[in-house]
Amino acid sequence: MSLARPWFLLLLLGLLLWWWRRRRQDVPAARYSDVSLPASVSARRWWVVLPPVFRGLALSALIFAAAGPRIGGDTVEVKQEGIAIVIAIDVSSSMLAEDFAPSNRLAVAQRQAVAFIRGRSADRIGLVAFAGEALTQVPVTLDYPVIEQAVMDLRIGSLEDGTAIGSGLATAVNRLRRAPDKSKVILLLTDGENNKGLIDPRTAAAAAAVYGIRVYTIGVGTIGEAPIPTGRGIGGFRYELLPVRIDEPLLREIAQQTGGRYFRARDSEALSRIFRQIDQLEKTPIQVTRYTKYEEATRPLILLGLAALALELLLSSTLVVRVP
Repeated sequence: MSLARPWFLLLLLGLLLWWWRRRRQDVPAARYSDVSLPASVSARRWWVVLPPVFRGLALSALIFAAAGPRIGGDTVEVKQEGIAIVIAIDVSSSMLAEDFAPSNRLAVAQRQAVAFIRGRSADRIGLVAFAGEALTQVPVTLDYPVIEQAVMDLRIGSLEDGTAIGSGLATAVNRLRRAPDKSKVILLLTDGENNKGLIDPRTAAAAAAVYGIRVYTIGVGTIGEAPIPTGRGIGGFRYELLPVRIDEPLLREIAQQTGGRYFRARDSEALSRIFRQIDQLEKTPIQVTRYTKYEEATRPLILLGLAALALELLLSSTLVVRVP
């Protein structure tokens, strides 16, 4: 416990002085030839001393309340200086390809993205999903549980099918362009070629460069062929072995134009290493701010003071009446 205004305690010295002077001053009294009777009466009336006691208690409690007693503990707030990150994930139907056995590409990307988010301490992170169109799932925020849940809730078929890399990148840039953070980063993960959308990926990359946004591009998928869903049957998706086509020159150009890097993930472990590597590339010094949060504890003292004052007034007007 500490006091916000400890100098108010000096008033207690005045209270002690008042009490000392009251004890020393002569109290007016009637003259008796025999004092044994009033003495015996006053001895049995012990409550005659209660009014000044309650008054002293009331004043003491109010003085302590004025001093501002407070209870609090040190709290540490950890901030990373100025990193805003948007993760843009391809949710086209080809992300159901099962070349990242035993899971498909999207499931592996979701797990690795969540692990990346959990590795950050105080960066603002957002999420964009894109297929034939792009949609912001969560704007940049510090609410990591919300981001993690949004990543795990990504589903194939929620957007028009296709691969609109330009739209996905432009949507992510739009989320970051007004961010006040010193460092802005986009993680763009796709497994195909740009075949939908009205925005050219290179135009979106140029906009990212203008706003000082680094783009890390990740091509997901094995080399050669992969089992990719081509339709639905009675038992679920029908898969066919189809060639894997990733526009690596485009992804590499986007990364180079914005000061980022291009990575190729051919399996689950490679994708995990890529996320860890990006995590290390985007580390910044941590600034630790210590502050103390206090909770005021004046109310009990005020209530005590008022209760003591009420009792003093009640006794002074009933049982203990001063004689002039």
